[in-house]
Formats: sequence, C-alpha cells, structure tokens
Amino acid sequence: MSREVERWAAGCLLASFPGHQAPDWITRWLERGLGGIVLFADNVREPEQVAELTSALRGRRPDLVVAIDEEGGDVTRLEAASGSSYPGNLALGSVDDVELTRAVAGAIAEELRAAGVTLNLAPVADVNSNPRNPVIGVRAFGARPELVARHVSAFVIGTQERGVAACAKHFPGHGDTALDSHLELPKVDDDRDELVAGPLLPFRAAVEAGVASIMTAHILAPALDSVPATLSEPVVNGLLRRELGFDGAIISDALEMKAISAHVGIDEGAVCALAAGVDALCIGHDVDDDTVGMGAVGRNDLAI
Repeated sequence: MSREVERWAAGCLLASFPGHQAPDWITRWLERGLGGIVLFADNVREPEQVAELTSALRGRRPDLVVAIDEEGGDVTRLEAASGSSYPGNLALGSVDDVELTRAVAGAIAEELRAAGVTLNLAPVADVNSNPRNPVIGVRAFGARPELVARHVSAFVIGTQERGVAACAKHFPGHGDTALDSHLELPKVDDDRDELVAGPLLPFRAAVEAGVASIMTAHILAPALDSVPATLSEPVVNGLLRRELGFDGAIISDALEMKAISAHVGIDEGAVCALAAGVDALCIGHDVDDDTVGMGAVGRNDLAI
C-alpha cells in the first residue's frame, strides 16, 4: 500500500485504546494520519486528566477528532465512577421541556470542550417502540416519534452551540428491535412507509437542526436492503444522503460488535461500510494494533 493510501485509510478511523495514556501504537498511527480517537470510561480518571490526554494527542496531530459517549443518565464516560450528574434521555422526554433538554446538552458540551473532546456521540435518536429492546430503553427520549424528534433537535442545537459536534444515532433506528447489536444482528420488520413515519422522524429532525454527524446502526431492515444498515449503500447513500439530504459525517457504530464481526468480520465490514458511503469507522478498544494495522486499515484500499 502506498503511503498516500495508508494516510487516507488511517484518516477514516476512530480508534480506541485502554488506559489513561496513549500507547505507543496510537502515537505511531497518529503520525501515519489517524483521523480520530474515541474515549471510553477506562480512559478517564478525572476531567483534568482527560484534558491532559487530549492535549498530548493533539500535540501529535492538531486536527485530531476526539469523541466520547456522553449521553447523560446511564451512559457517561466522564462520570462513570459516580454516575452522571445529568438526567438521561427518558427523564428529559418525560418532562418534555425542549429548553431543558437544550440546556442539559449545552452543559454536557461545556464539560466536554473543557476536557478537549470535540465530538459527542449523542444524542440517541432511536424511538424506543419495542419494550423488549435490551440496548436502547431509557437511552431514548421516549416511544413516540414526534416527541423523540423535538428532543433530538434540542439536544443537537444545545450541543453544537457550545462548540462540540453532535452525533445522532443509530440510523435508521435501533428502537424497534429485540436483540442487542453488540451481541447479535437485530432485525427491524417495519415496511418502508412505517420507517418513514416512525423511526426516521428524529433523524430528519437532526438533519434539519444541522447535526454534524450521524452514526449508523448494525441492524437489518429488509424493507431497505438485505445487508446490515452500516454496510448498505441504499441506506447510507440512498436514504441518508439523497433522501434526507444529510451532508455531514457518517460514522459507523463499533465494527467489532458481533452484528458485524460475527457475520462478515471487521476487515470486510470496514471495506463494505466505506463502499456504502460511511466516512469514519469506529474501532473499539477491544481491537489492538495488529487488527488496526493488518485489518481494517490495511485493506481499505480495496474500496477506492
């Protein structure tokens, strides 16, 4: 692989690592053009330490994207040891005060910006319409598409007006599923009209609010395509880009999740996601240097 292609491939990755300091292999990949880092709870001791970590990373690459999942409620990284200081989405949706949602999102964004984080992988834009859903639940604003849509919009605006990019997830909607895509490949049985009238409404609202990025879901929606949404050109380029008019960054959910890795593998999943129109590939901290170097990055030239 040429150095130019290697840098292009590395630029598509949002990698992760364990611990409070970046390992040597991350430093090497930063010098080779790594596009971004996703921080998890085990990267966090305290906000000041995160700020030092992000500053050190940007010393190697000033334009590095640093992302984190800071949804409030049950999903927090900065406050994983004690629990989030902020209400989660279900609580905000139950109150149904969009100005409160906007304010909470803004307060979270202020803390992230102080810690050197530039991308919050939030809000969850899924409509939690299936009570058996094992992975969305209280992370959603509610079970009604219109309610979810207005709070997604408020969260996006509140985040981005404080200088942090937002990411609506998990497109085209992970709410009406009974399986966890971390472990299995879920399926959504809605027909296309049902998808447009329900799960897609919050994503349309996010686009209209100017959301900087959208994360794809590792789900199967037979009404849209026969492959998982992350790997589907009709879903990514067709539905999200052309029909919804989204022109921001499209980010995959973590490729080591079993919905992808157990069915097509991380390598093939990376290639297919890029071919489908995904811009950035999330690689979780369970994936090491050998996987990054020889797998997803090493074979991205096949998608050019």
